[in-house]
Amino acid sequence: MATLVSLHAHPDDESIGTGGVLRKASEEGHRVVLVVATNGEHGELVDGVVLADGESLATRRIKETYEAAEILGVHRVVFLGYQDSGMMGADTNDDARSFWQADVDKAARALADLLTEEHADVLTVYDDNGGYGHPDHIQVHRVGMRAAEIAGTRKVYQQTMNRDRMRRGRKAFAARAKAAGIEIPGGGEEDHGTFGKPEAELTAAVDVTPYLAHKRRAMRAHASQIGEKSVFLAMPDEGFRFGFGTEWFIRAGQGPGITETDLFQGLA
Repeated sequence: MATLVSLHAHPDDESIGTGGVLRKASEEGHRVVLVVATNGEHGELVDGVVLADGESLATRRIKETYEAAEILGVHRVVFLGYQDSGMMGADTNDDARSFWQADVDKAARALADLLTEEHADVLTVYDDNGGYGHPDHIQVHRVGMRAAEIAGTRKVYQQTMNRDRMRRGRKAFAARAKAAGIEIPGGGEEDHGTFGKPEAELTAAVDVTPYLAHKRRAMRAHASQIGEKSVFLAMPDEGFRFGFGTEWFIRAGQGPGITETDLFQGLA
């Protein structure tokens, strides 16, 4: 048995980005630890979702994370307690309590302590642009990579998106989604230059199609952020399989091209 620690920026990121590999690892008998940097205070409530009297959005999102984690087979959930920084360029980026303003080395040392405590064999973070340029996601990359260096974690994977596959698939499914009443912004024609990484830079592709039902259920657990009419939940099964059936990663020193299909590959 090995231990996987998966670092994410906000509640729901774990389900969208790595829900498949978390469930896969758990079912294969590995220990799975989810670490979330912020409480997601600046998320936007789905239309029709109402918070209970005295309930904050952060409280709701923490609760949803634990529900999603149970679906994904996570053994331990840890919140680092930083404040959500909001989208890049927002005034909330400047809040001293935000993750974006955190001292990278200090935050990394705290995470490194957890990696050491858990005897982590594998750590997932995000790519150097945080997948799509969100400040908290970029900070996950910086903090996670530094923490792995301090702790001596053996394998570090940068979760990302396959930009070229997105371009091909989004256009192909746009017409069919429209027929099903699902609106895709830009009609599938927009550029994806800020999302993910080019195919040539990816080094690991994990087939998670056996775990897609769990992944979608985990997304649904984040009901304050992911509505039933969202593209995540409303798209046909075929489209969901295309978009989420493979989870993509970069590991420094690997490649060129896909050289790994399992995050535990090569571990004794």
